[in-house]
Amino acid sequence: MSVKSPRSRADKLSACRRAHISTWGLRLIRSLIQLGGLSVARTREVLEAVDRPLDAFETLGVVHHALPVPSADKTGKGGQGGGLRGGQGDSSPDSAGDETTSDDGSTARVETLIDSMGWQISGESPHRPALAESLAALTRLGADYTTDDLIPYARLATATADLDFMRLEGIDDRIALAERAVFLTVLFEPVVRLLGRLAQEDANHRRHHCRVSGGSESLAE
Repeated sequence: MSVKSPRSRADKLSACRRAHISTWGLRLIRSLIQLGGLSVARTREVLEAVDRPLDAFETLGVVHHALPVPSADKTGKGGQGGGLRGGQGDSSPDSAGDETTSDDGSTARVETLIDSMGWQISGESPHRPALAESLAALTRLGADYTTDDLIPYARLATATADLDFMRLEGIDDRIALAERAVFLTVLFEPVVRLLGRLAQEDANHRRHHCRVSGGSESLAE
């Protein structure tokens, strides 16, 4: 009976490790391009960043800033529409801030909100200018939201973010962590929005004392 040398066992473990990384890497590439809407060039940048010995904080930061940025401006410059910026065809998420936000105080409101919530937000975050741009778009339509109006929504967002990060606990592999972050941001975000729509529908029924029975609606007595 032959006994495998320590070197052969190490080589086998190394090969298994490379195969594992390759599998996760392919899944992450598909997630970033097909689900995240990133260009091939931007996807390559994310993979190169994740391939470095990053900790969980840095890995999530790379993915979070790479994904398309939501915007209330439905015209979008990436050519994809749907109110997303920095998507397919646009190699950088920083395009969310390319347009100059009108001087209506939107940027100041965002900064005041961040300070009021005690949030720690990077100065390079593409979400700061995107939020200011969305608020400016609402203002142009006559729907002003003050900082006080936004704080209850920000508190809900904090609670949602904490729930999201609970789903990331215990994932040590940075490639798997990056992929799960894409799933949470791209796939689960619509679920959260739809839950909000259902809650609004329910609130409408409750506030107007209307019940749903057998698929039809009637006023409650």
